[in-house]
Amino acid sequence: MFYGWYIVIACCLISFYVSGAVLFGFTAVFKPIVEEFGWSYTQISFGASIRGLETGILIPIAGMIMDRWGQRRLVFGGCVISFLGFLLLSNAHTLLVFYAAFVLLGTGLSATINSLMMAGIANWFHRKVGLAMGIAAAGVALGGLTVPWVTFLIDTYGWRQAMLFLGIGMLVFPLPLSLLLRHKPEDYGTFPDGEDPQLSLNKGSTSVSSAKIPDIGAKQALKTKTFMIISAAYLCEVMGVSGVLTHIMPYLETVQIERSSASFIAGALPLVTIFGRIGFGWFGDRSDRRRVASLAFAMNSLGILFLALTSAEQIWLLFIAIFFFSIGWGGAVPMMASLLKSYFGTNRLGTIVGFVGLFMMIGMMTGAPLAGYIFDRWGNYQPAWYILSGIMGVASSLFFFLQNPHKIPGDMPINGKEKSGAVCFAADK
Repeated sequence: MFYGWYIVIACCLISFYVSGAVLFGFTAVFKPIVEEFGWSYTQISFGASIRGLETGILIPIAGMIMDRWGQRRLVFGGCVISFLGFLLLSNAHTLLVFYAAFVLLGTGLSATINSLMMAGIANWFHRKVGLAMGIAAAGVALGGLTVPWVTFLIDTYGWRQAMLFLGIGMLVFPLPLSLLLRHKPEDYGTFPDGEDPQLSLNKGSTSVSSAKIPDIGAKQALKTKTFMIISAAYLCEVMGVSGVLTHIMPYLETVQIERSSASFIAGALPLVTIFGRIGFGWFGDRSDRRRVASLAFAMNSLGILFLALTSAEQIWLLFIAIFFFSIGWGGAVPMMASLLKSYFGTNRLGTIVGFVGLFMMIGMMTGAPLAGYIFDRWGNYQPAWYILSGIMGVASSLFFFLQNPHKIPGDMPINGKEKSGAVCFAADK
């Protein structure tokens, strides 16, 4: 089997644990911390915002490190730093220490974040890049399965001991897996997709290695309208997703759903995204990625809207909300790196993805506190869901302002046939 698929599997498993422990598990510890310290929802939500701030600031640096030295060292260090963050969180007694723990968790997350893994996978695949990214991104979805388990640990051993267990797990599970990661296939005597481009051309194949595609430098890419549009769209997407994920369990309890049931529903949100991650990744390899991304964002917006319409009397709307929100959220994940690769190539893709992360940081910092502030002020989440749904709708329309990049051979088929030729940068022409 082509070694690139081993990297995909390793990324999937690493994402599974990191997302479950650092991202999704936070909603389960939300209420126990409120009960122990009496802090407001806004104050605790700000911890998630600090995690997003730290991640956003460091992702560009992490992307540069990845482009230079590869993923292995980056992810290895991120696992160690995440362990230290959980260790500090388990011993937090003041709001300042609580926030400091999230600084460490954000730093670790910036090194193991799924978007950078997508950029690393793009080095190993060309024709099947969307599918490979979708499979790797499915690990984040599977991380939702850990929410009931994290809730059980918290309810059984207390939230402090549970955080310590999660930290130790960072050293036991994702850290050894990071040793399987490799930077570029050419460094190991192979080529993207495992195909020698010269042999493929001699046999008459139209597939060419992504190593032959001209790449756009990071500085040039950051000045384009294309980069700004994609960044703005994903800022809005992360704003909506972070708001829902942080407050989903407290929200479900306001519509009279028991805590144990709410934990399973919170776990179902990322789990259902598997269909969106793999399905939209596969679809993006065969269709116009701009339209595919726009559809994913529109479904996400519709899901948050149905979440706002859910009540104790109309609880069945929650299932519709989960379907649209999760499929749309999952579909948006593999599309970011795929779109950026289509316009800018792979040579500096980690750096470019990292700078998109700066915009996503703004969304992560604002989505959760906005929902928390609205609940503190009005006593319900419905206004927050309406606002976030509208923002996601605007983000969906932004992709229609992207001009079509010149077709990459084997990358964006036209009428079911792959077109050969060189990539030209026409994003802003």
